[in-house]
Amino acid sequence: MPSEPPAIGAAAARVHATLDGVFATVERVRDASARCLAGARATGREPVAGDLAALRPLLSAHLGALVSGTGFIAAPGMLADAAWYLEWWQTGPSGDPARFLPDLDPENSALYDYTGWEWFTGPAGGAERTVCGPYVDYFCSDGYVLTLSAPVRVGGVFAGVAAADVYARTFENAIVPALREIPAPAFVVNAPGRVMASNTASWTPGAAYRGGRGFETRPCGDLPLSVVTAGQSASARPRAKATSRSCWE
Repeated sequence: MPSEPPAIGAAAARVHATLDGVFATVERVRDASARCLAGARATGREPVAGDLAALRPLLSAHLGALVSGTGFIAAPGMLADAAWYLEWWQTGPSGDPARFLPDLDPENSALYDYTGWEWFTGPAGGAERTVCGPYVDYFCSDGYVLTLSAPVRVGGVFAGVAAADVYARTFENAIVPALREIPAPAFVVNAPGRVMASNTASWTPGAAYRGGRGFETRPCGDLPLSVVTAGQSASARPRAKATSRSCWE
């Protein structure tokens, strides 16, 4: 069996390193959120929404070139004064941090029910690291994003989710240079098989990959993402021209 080109391992490592840096932010938000909630209980009362205002300097400080939004999303009923609640900050149109304020009134038909999103159900179901997307975030950023999330637990009980958003175009621009070093058509897919970044016009971002003869898959460490490369039997597909424009724009 021919040996794997080093560029494939390097591309998988680039994917892992890029998202591992985002998970480092998620884990800081997770730990700080847990401290806020546990601190309230240590005073003999249930936590309230105002306790989470202490997160704001941390959230604003982690917005930047890679992370476009981050925050804590409470499990419904977790807070004494709010049935639903997010402490979420994102980069606003002016470039400054801006708070996301959806309708969280459970009596309102426009309630932003976040409990059905994969970035919430994954951590609620016990997953320590969830990568959701790319998907169109109509409610928050109004663009294609990845959401990385982790569970927040207090006293061993699920209390909500810490999460961070990365624009899909930002992820693609970070990964494509490494894919272009691979001497064959290659692309990155998420767990459902959706293409996230690619060096070939045959597999553009957003396409669905369902496996097939002539393709090899290499996991990106412990993340639910893989680098897929086409072997000789599948390599007759045309290569994409180099472009600086993201397919997610």
